[in-house]
Formats: sequence, C-alpha cells, structure tokens
Amino acid sequence: MTRISFETMKSEIKRAFVNAGMSEEKAEICARVHTETSCDGVASHGLNRVPRFVDYIKRGWVDVDAEPTLVKKLGAIEIYNGNRGPGILNALTAMDRAMEIAKTYGVGIVTLQNTTHWMRGGTYGLKAVNNGFIGICWTNTESVMPAWGAKDTRVGNNPFVMAVPRKKGHIILDMAMSQYSYGKLQTTELKNELLPFPGGFDEEGNLTREPGPIERTKRILPMGYWKGSGFSILLDAIAAIMSGGLSTNEIDKVQEGSCGGCSQVFIALDPSQINGEDHTEKITDGIAEFIKASEPEQDGGQVYYPGENSLNNRNRNMEQGIPVDDGIWKEVLSL
Repeated sequence: MTRISFETMKSEIKRAFVNAGMSEEKAEICARVHTETSCDGVASHGLNRVPRFVDYIKRGWVDVDAEPTLVKKLGAIEIYNGNRGPGILNALTAMDRAMEIAKTYGVGIVTLQNTTHWMRGGTYGLKAVNNGFIGICWTNTESVMPAWGAKDTRVGNNPFVMAVPRKKGHIILDMAMSQYSYGKLQTTELKNELLPFPGGFDEEGNLTREPGPIERTKRILPMGYWKGSGFSILLDAIAAIMSGGLSTNEIDKVQEGSCGGCSQVFIALDPSQINGEDHTEKITDGIAEFIKASEPEQDGGQVYYPGENSLNNRNRNMEQGIPVDDGIWKEVLSL
C-alpha cells in the first residue's frame, strides 16, 4: 500500500467530483470529508467509496445541484427533504441546523427524508462534538442483512452514532448494526486477511471469518445476534416515522444504489446549558481514565475508549501520509 498526503488525496478526489459535475464549493466539502474519513482509518467510506459515488452521479441517483428543503417545523424539531442531493452535504446541513436549534432549546432534532448515502456516520458526530455538543444520529439503509433467524436480507445495517465532547479526545461510537460493515469486509478482503471475529455465514450456513463467502451469501451477522437485528428494525422505524420518509422495505423498491432515498435523524444536545462545560469535562475525563486503567487481557496490550483509535490513526496518517490501496488510488486518479 502507498501513503498519500492529506492535501494530495483531497485535491484528487475534488478533481474527480468536479469532473463528475459538482460545483467547486460542494466538491471541496465532499472531498475533505472523504479524505478525513480515510485519514481516520475508514477507507471503506472514504477514498474507496469515491468511484461508486461518481457512478451514482452519472446514473442520476444523486443530484449534485439539489439542496435540502424544509418540510415541517415543530419547535425543537425540523423535517427536511434531501431531494436526493449529496448525502454528505445534506447530513452536514442537518447537524448544523440541529446545533442551531439546540442553542435555543438545549436540544435540536432534525430529520431528513429522501436523502442519499452519508458515507461515514461518525463525520456528523465529530461535527457536533467539535462545536461542544453531544451528537446522536443514525440512518436507515436498503436491506443488506437477514433478520435474526432468517436467511434472506430484510434488515438494514442502519449505522448509529453517539458522540460526547472531550478536550483530551472526544468519545465517539460509530457502528453499523452488523458485526462488520460491508465496507470492512471489502477492506479486509483487499488485504487478504481474516476478520478478527466471525462476521457472517458461508454457503453451508457456518459462521466464518472469511469476508468473501459472507459477501456472496449476504448473510452478514447482526451485532449481538438478535439484539442487533431488533435494534436495526427500531432505528429504521423511527427514522422513517420521524422524517416522513422511506423505511427499509420501501427503499428496496426504489433500488437506486446504496441508501438511495434513505431516512435519517440528527440530534444535538447542548451540555453547556445543563451543568456547564467543566462538568462535562469532569465526567468524560473520569470515564476515559477509568477505562484506560483497565487491566489488559494480554501482556503489553491496551484498552481504548470509543474514538481513541480513530484519533491515533488521524495523528499518525497526517504525519506519515494516508495508506491507500494502489488499485483503488489508480481508479480514483482515472476519474
């Protein structure tokens, strides 16, 4: 794998987006988010996702000129139609608006209907905590995972994000409802590696750590088995109900790429209005330090709080360059 500087990667992704029809301003924002995502160690939703996004633009599944429009306003809750615009831009707008509302009410809730893939959900948790807010957000998706006890896909992996601000390193959880996302399967297979733990079922119905058979059967494993399956179903229902948008079974009928027409929820909480920033820092520092003081299961090992590995990846890759798969980098350059 080759290492590419942050600015070089962002510049090349931006050129690909502009060439696909995006404005300079929108391409700059989207390219930065894709690059930050790869920099934090999530290439599956950063650089690796660029060719697919460009393809969606060319197919007309993403409208690069669309802007979100207000559908309904109910005090601390606002509902927007994403109009199939770029998911990153719609989601950033939604979290920005949720934070603005939270400055007045202490909490702001913005929901999006008819939007597109937001790439890495953690981006919007980071957006919140970098501005001093607690952020909670999630999206539904097309069906990519069987419900617990089933063989055929009827459930989305519905990524869910929670983020709490902390000066020494934000505490952020960004997770799909599957044990591993399909993006993780892809990057693991590209490295010719096995998953750390079983991630789904092979053709014979056996749990496996090999990503290839899981991708072929689409029997990806819900995290927590029946718990992840149930959690996903409820996230889908709430997102569709609160946004007035599509649920997973309805997204399947549209079939316009990954997450085409999906529904999303963004919640911002302002802890400074509740007990103040000092209290927030005291609580988050105490939690992080308590976790870090755990006895590792292996000699020389470390225990990390959620978000710590991403911060370590970011610092290392900003200094050394972002690792890229050579084939994917060549494909992006060709765009």
